[in-house]
Amino acid sequence: MHSECSCCALKFEREQGYFVGAIYVNYAVTIAVALPGFFILDYLASISPVQQLMVWIPFAIFFPLLFFRYSRSLWLTIDHFFNPAD
Repeated sequence: MHSECSCCALKFEREQGYFVGAIYVNYAVTIAVALPGFFILDYLASISPVQQLMVWIPFAIFFPLLFFRYSRSLWLTIDHFFNPAD
């Protein structure tokens, strides 16, 4: 990750523990996709809960790993929106 933005010089690197909020964002997005997806798939496909868990457990493991970069970006955006840099 770059230490600052090449366009506006906004510092990306913050104090230790700053990006813990990104973990919460990542968790919330994962739940927001997986939970409705479970019920939609249950309604449309009528497959057993065990088969659904065979789909959604790997999703719940791999999606956060792939989405973490974007959750950090969203966390920076939320922080910049509520606490703009000088």
